[in-house]
Amino acid sequence: MVYLTRLEHFNAAHKLYNPNWTKEKNEEVFGVCANENWHGHNFELFVTVKGTPNADTGFLMDVKILSKIIKEHVIKKLDHKNLNLDVDFLAGKMCSTENLAIGIWNQIVPHLPSGVQLHCVKLYETPRIYVEYFG
Repeated sequence: MVYLTRLEHFNAAHKLYNPNWTKEKNEEVFGVCANENWHGHNFELFVTVKGTPNADTGFLMDVKILSKIIKEHVIKKLDHKNLNLDVDFLAGKMCSTENLAIGIWNQIVPHLPSGVQLHCVKLYETPRIYVEYFG
């Protein structure tokens, strides 16, 4: 089994806020992340696929195709967007990094070529905080 990882980057704003709670409860649980005026992150996205290299090319998959899939189905939807307001696959969900990683996974899986499996979505919210999702 070979693992291939592509790194992409995007910037986005969001707010962690449960509408069923009071402002005070949201601030207690989410702190500054509940800021009414949003806050932003410079996200680093690592997408790892796995499989067996093709005998003719030696590639698991063409990394340009992997990059195109990520850019078209993820980065284009997220970069310089408000995750709470602008992103269809997060509608009705808490815009946590955990839910974002799951949503990114679901955006990529249908577009991978036959014989290639998505292994992991690793999403850095900050240099010290990241989420890994393995499906």
